[in-house]
Amino acid sequence: MRLLAMVFAAAALSACTTTPPAATTAQAQPLPPMPLNVAMTEVFDGKALRVILCGTSSPLPDPGRAKACTIVVAGDKAYVIDTGPESWEQLQRMQFPGSRIAGIFITHFHSDHIGDLGEFRMQTMVAGRRQMLPVHGPRGVANLVAGFNLAYEEDARLRLAHHGEAVIDLASSPLVAKEFGKAFLGKLDAEEVILRDGDLTVTAFEVDHDPIRPAVGYRFDWKGRSVVISGDTALSSNFTANAKDADVLVTESLAPNLIGMAQQQMNAAGNSRAAKIMADIPDYHISPVDAAKTANEASVKLLVYTHHIPSAQVNLPPYFAGVAAIRPVNSWVIGWDGLRIDLPAGSSDVKQGELLPKPN
Repeated sequence: MRLLAMVFAAAALSACTTTPPAATTAQAQPLPPMPLNVAMTEVFDGKALRVILCGTSSPLPDPGRAKACTIVVAGDKAYVIDTGPESWEQLQRMQFPGSRIAGIFITHFHSDHIGDLGEFRMQTMVAGRRQMLPVHGPRGVANLVAGFNLAYEEDARLRLAHHGEAVIDLASSPLVAKEFGKAFLGKLDAEEVILRDGDLTVTAFEVDHDPIRPAVGYRFDWKGRSVVISGDTALSSNFTANAKDADVLVTESLAPNLIGMAQQQMNAAGNSRAAKIMADIPDYHISPVDAAKTANEASVKLLVYTHHIPSAQVNLPPYFAGVAAIRPVNSWVIGWDGLRIDLPAGSSDVKQGELLPKPN
């Protein structure tokens, strides 16, 4: 029955037309958003700060994982950090309520972090969003938002023509850019509170993804609980400082030993272009061991690895070689699409669960 419900929900969100009728019903009363299922009713019960992984892969292909995406739920609102390709598809599998998404935060402008932004615009609109969707990001986010708005403008008009004003609020359909960090120019020590929403405070901080500038991470603080999302970064003191005493640190990781092996294989096969790319990427990503050292120095309760490079080998022992020697095994977890973490208010508990099953 759950699978059937997911099929119908996905079909409803994907409905479209190519020949719009002449007019829509004037002043139609908005239909309510789709009801929450049991799991999502709990996710939005307001009792905990929650983290949901919706994309744990890197640009390298992985059929079981979407590209970069993490969700933080505070109260009755969800906030999305990065919208990598296939991430909306994973949220549909969870039956995640798009109408509850109150904002999107972009860490930087690599394609594997922004590719599904248009889908988030369209799908949240169809799901019942009745206000423009804020997209927070550093310098450059205005161009990003303008481009996706232009690309999806006609899509929204066609859906309005088909479904009418009871379903589509055309005035609310666009994304709206919320740019911050004009001083984030590569000093690697900048931070800025960019959102206060009730009990929630969101801080952006600069990370070292050089030569990609600006590049930022985010810290979410809510009712005494905290989550830090690294974005893409090498080891840096500003990253460690902003992760201080966090309940959960969600960090990317790259296994240098495995990437080095891939580089050798590509050179041996005569693929100099791919070998050059493999040689370039380790210096602007953090290794699993360095991420563990950061978590230890920052006194983080739970370290969550995501954005695995290469994700196809993430479950092999060499990927996390050395981590268990410096950090207890119950204080770190290999993230997957659908991992859920609850941080109950008024407690120090860190609870793990799942909204999609862990891949083999």
